[in-house]
Amino acid sequence: MTEDRQTSDALDNPMGRPPRTRRELWVKLLWIGVWLVFLSSPVQDLADGHHGTGATWGGALGLTAFVGVYLSLVFRNMGRPYSGRLVIVLLLVLGILAPLLAYTLGAAWLGLFVYLSVACGATLPPRATYWAIPASAALMYLVGLHTGEAEARDLLLLVVLIGFAMVGVGQLVRTTVELRKARATVAQLAANEERLRLARDLHDLLGHSLSLITLKSELAGRMLPGQPEKAAQQVADIERVSRQALVDVREAVTGYRRPRLAAELAGAQVALTAAGVAAETPAEPDLTGVPEEAEAVLAWTLREAVTNVVRHSGADRCSVELLRRQTLDGPVLELTVQDNGSGGSGTLPGNGLTGLTERLEKAGGTLEAGRAGRGFRLVARVPAATAADVGSGA
Repeated sequence: MTEDRQTSDALDNPMGRPPRTRRELWVKLLWIGVWLVFLSSPVQDLADGHHGTGATWGGALGLTAFVGVYLSLVFRNMGRPYSGRLVIVLLLVLGILAPLLAYTLGAAWLGLFVYLSVACGATLPPRATYWAIPASAALMYLVGLHTGEAEARDLLLLVVLIGFAMVGVGQLVRTTVELRKARATVAQLAANEERLRLARDLHDLLGHSLSLITLKSELAGRMLPGQPEKAAQQVADIERVSRQALVDVREAVTGYRRPRLAAELAGAQVALTAAGVAAETPAEPDLTGVPEEAEAVLAWTLREAVTNVVRHSGADRCSVELLRRQTLDGPVLELTVQDNGSGGSGTLPGNGLTGLTERLEKAGGTLEAGRAGRGFRLVARVPAATAADVGSGA
């Protein structure tokens, strides 16, 4: 095991942002390519040779232009987003090509109205889609009265439903973008608050001590060389105060570096999800009465266990449980991490497990780790109350 952390950046949902990697680009292309199935009918119509040479070439060019404009609208967030005016112009191009091709080449081309409806739902403001999508469906039906009413009737509901489905997808994308921005803002505010807390703590810890050291240094300077004994006493006081300030700073730094179980649970969810592992983690734990040392060692244990699952287990599912139990020795807090992996998830007592065992023993806890069915199971227990509380029957 190692103590490296998976960063939360790996979890970023690509929804609502341009693809940043080749894999994200291919996923987006695949998702869009699936919906090009409705082009099979016009392509088959051209391939069957039902039209003359001029009509075939015109249909091919029109279909190519239609698909190019449609894909351009769908991928508009890959670079600099289109202006609202350009979006309207491109939608008008689709709105002209779809009825023109369907009216001149036959009912097989009515499927183009599906893409027109999708483009309206994906690019227009929600209020504008309330009339644009039904208008697309109505226009398709009017064209279908000339080319094939039965086909138009079959596609009518589909055009409306898919268009409004894209409205919902667009709203989901916008919400995701807003949530991502809000998360970044919250993280920035939390960092600022932590810096302010650190500044306050350092002021409280060192302000008085440094002021006292300065004062006594001035006194010692004035006492020399006439009163060397009193000056020596002031220097001794300076040494005592500085040593106490050093102890206070070390204790404060130790408190800052101590991991928190709630933060590690959130980090575990992030790391497991980023690694493609289905994660089951508890809500924010109730740590009432749990000593800080016990909480810290459980946090270290969770960090080590999750890192091991991500790096070595090959698991696709991991569950984390945190329970309070009453034992003969008093209440304990029990952390269980179990995966279904078949990899090297601790089959040997390596340095990681040995280090965790030593940490837990110092906090009065225990560690159990080993194969459990088709996976690996780690159970850590720490006292859920201080020694004084246990002795008093709390």
